[in-house]
Amino acid sequence: MQAALILETGKIFIGEGFGAGGEVWGEVVFNTGMTGYQEVLTDPSYVGQIVCMTYPLIGNYGINSLDNQSQKIQVQGFIVKEAARNPNHWQMEKNLSRALAQAGVVGIKGIDTRALTRLIREHGVLRGAITTDVLQDLSALANRLQDWEPPQDVVAKVSTEEVYTLDPIGDAGIHSSAGTTGTTGIVGTDGTAQPLHVVVMDFGIKDNILRAMREKGFCLTVVPYNTPAETILSLEPDGIFLSNGPGDPKVVQVAVETIKTLLNERPVFGICLGHQLLTLALGGDTYKLKFGHRGGNQPVQDLRSQKVTITSQNHGYAVEAESLADVPLRVTHRNLNDRTVEGVEHTELPVFSVQYHPEAGPGPSDSLYLFDQFAARMQQRRAQHAS
Repeated sequence: MQAALILETGKIFIGEGFGAGGEVWGEVVFNTGMTGYQEVLTDPSYVGQIVCMTYPLIGNYGINSLDNQSQKIQVQGFIVKEAARNPNHWQMEKNLSRALAQAGVVGIKGIDTRALTRLIREHGVLRGAITTDVLQDLSALANRLQDWEPPQDVVAKVSTEEVYTLDPIGDAGIHSSAGTTGTTGIVGTDGTAQPLHVVVMDFGIKDNILRAMREKGFCLTVVPYNTPAETILSLEPDGIFLSNGPGDPKVVQVAVETIKTLLNERPVFGICLGHQLLTLALGGDTYKLKFGHRGGNQPVQDLRSQKVTITSQNHGYAVEAESLADVPLRVTHRNLNDRTVEGVEHTELPVFSVQYHPEAGPGPSDSLYLFDQFAARMQQRRAQHAS
């Protein structure tokens, strides 16, 4: 089955279709990960996007039910140079093509993904379409793409619709001696360690983030992105977590207003979209990157310790450094590739955020310490209110 990738520039790539048939439109972006394609496919931050994998061989260990980052495949379309025909792994349940077909996601393989990546780097993120109807007028389709606008309300599509709770996994971090605090818990009046309670504002959260916090011993209450501040505070959390998610942060104005209220009430930790929303709530600004950061190999330096970590990232927007001059935020992390802002902290409040993914799925696990820093801020607040 032939397939075509059409770009708004008029460039057309002819390849072979795999997965589902049909036609999809979206923003064409690239991811530089050598592994982790299943995590990419199921990451809610990719809603509305057609993802090109720069590594040439994708699918060689198949698909399983353990590595999903959400309940379904989220990408609009998928582009690879070569899709493994006979994947092999002891956890494999299906191959890549079958997984895409079952999810109704159109894929194209056999095109020059290197040339496509160079085009995106030259022009920036491009509107594009994948179609298995190669007999239609593809040039006319390219012209129509120029006037097409991607949907803006993408956070609403991926956020939870109902509140739900998650307990800590095992006894991670909540054991402590009488009268002392543990890694992520504190001793209650009955002498037992009480886990820290975190309300998670869900803008499109990945399962690995929830798992990482539960493994730290946090008790989580996950709420929809548009939950009012009063409702969140009524849950009596020790801290607020602002999750990752798709799209332009300025579109999610309802969350920005909620965060403004929460900042003075509890410790707050944000990542990715949550980092951008926190910055907007404090008066900073954001902008769209030319082609974004997507992959597991982004070097980031902590400006306080000078330590460099390799991070997993997936975002198309960033915090404008110049906009922080008159707001109560200091830059804590920088991307060593392009010097973009990768982390901020409040000058007075226990509030901080990073642009990258410390839970690392896919990617390195160098940054899990950030969850410990969040726990320390919550422990300090709880101890102050207990005294």
